[in-house]
Amino acid sequence: MTTPQRAAPQTSPGAQSASPRDRRAGQPPGWPVPAALVALSAIPVAAGALRLVQLAGGPDLIPADHRFNGFPAALVVHIVGATVFALVGTFQFVPRFRRSHRTWHRRAGRLVAGAGLAVAGSALWLTLFYEAQPGAGDLLYILRLVFASAMAASLLLGVTAIRRRDIAAHRAWMIRAYAIGLAAGTQAFTDGIAAAIFGTGELRSDLAKGAGWVINLAVAEWVIRRPARRRNRRHSRSTTTHRVPERAPA
Repeated sequence: MTTPQRAAPQTSPGAQSASPRDRRAGQPPGWPVPAALVALSAIPVAAGALRLVQLAGGPDLIPADHRFNGFPAALVVHIVGATVFALVGTFQFVPRFRRSHRTWHRRAGRLVAGAGLAVAGSALWLTLFYEAQPGAGDLLYILRLVFASAMAASLLLGVTAIRRRDIAAHRAWMIRAYAIGLAAGTQAFTDGIAAAIFGTGELRSDLAKGAGWVINLAVAEWVIRRPARRRNRRHSRSTTTHRVPERAPA
């Protein structure tokens, strides 16, 4: 008696065409990073919203700032632009969402780039033409000019790169711009830690805020270079595995 053979399991065409990455079991959906970015931007976004409520004649839920008496357009543009840039920009960091909604990704990318340029331009305007923030020194004045200009340059380079279909350069420049724009959230932590350790002081405050930009850009450069390091490691393992052993001399 012969044992009946089991029929091979049939797979659907969609399963056959799926990439190894999509078929990998237990793969994270890619949302933890955007969730962390939203959490990091929560402090400056909330502070900006409260400032807008105050400027519109609402209750003083945060300390008033005499520099912005009335309804200054530059500050409103900065707050609204930063909110759009921070929140909409987080969805650009979800690979699956980006692949599944390419049209949305392109349209949102234009919105994020425009909002980012509004943030950088208004930051330069506020720094150059408004009275300095109490407790801020000359170092912070220079840092704000440098990083606002760097953010605008990164966005323009990112837009230029995608127009010539250079995806890698576009990704790198947009990540750098986003890191600079999100530094306000990091500065809430660096400023608080520096105050707890070193106390108050103009130079201490300027350096702490500068550290927020430096930390964000360092993380951005690590993220930008990570795919290349992964490819190099895979290539090295593949070369080692497929290397033909040399024959021993007779």
